[in-house]
Amino acid sequence: MKKIILISNDDGIHSEGIKSLAGALKRVGEIFVVAPDRERSAASHSLTLHRPLRVEKHGSNIYAVDGTPTDCINIAVNGILKKRPDLVVSGINKGGNLGDDVTYSGTVSAAMEGTLLGIPSIAISLVSRDNFDFKIAAKFAARLARFILKKGLPKDTLLNINVPPGVNVKGYKITKQGKRFYGDAVVEKVDPRGKKYYWIGGDVLKWEGGKDTDFEAIANKFTSITPVHLDMTNYASFKELHKWKL
Repeated sequence: MKKIILISNDDGIHSEGIKSLAGALKRVGEIFVVAPDRERSAASHSLTLHRPLRVEKHGSNIYAVDGTPTDCINIAVNGILKKRPDLVVSGINKGGNLGDDVTYSGTVSAAMEGTLLGIPSIAISLVSRDNFDFKIAAKFAARLARFILKKGLPKDTLLNINVPPGVNVKGYKITKQGKRFYGDAVVEKVDPRGKKYYWIGGDVLKWEGGKDTDFEAIANKFTSITPVHLDMTNYASFKELHKWKL
């Protein structure tokens, strides 16, 4: 019996990244695409609770949801699919999800929701600003999906995959999450009527974290595979915090 693979993203149902991913995963199992009806980048792990959600069918096993990536996984698993999926694959994101980006990314959060529901889940992104050829990333996603469907994943752990642009990818590395530093994260402007408005964003000034980080892997043309654990407790801080006398 074919394995069921649920595909989602945060770039929207019409993204070339999700189309490339679906095309590659068709050779691995039976796919269902349930994705936002429009771009929901940086939606993080938000869930829509204060309005009803609508689903529109776009083709065989393809559905658009007027909600967040997290909504899509919930609706797919608990409403659309008749059987529980064997794997959740989110992406291919148009741009990287490195370092602290995992806390903002809707693509990573879709995989996070799958993990919370007890389903092996991965997120995959193409680290590029202008060369969006998804073939290499899609091929790697299919290769990894086959392996995970056979071997599974550690408990409460998703994989955040980032693929460098171009065709000269040297291989892959298991990495830790680096840290990114931005410049001018908030830009203040004035509109024609004299009122202020703001753009949130900024260029990367530097990254750190040392050897074996996701940033270092990408800089050296390796695909980065970062295991992300859903238990965010900082166990290393226990000793220090137990010294507190409040």
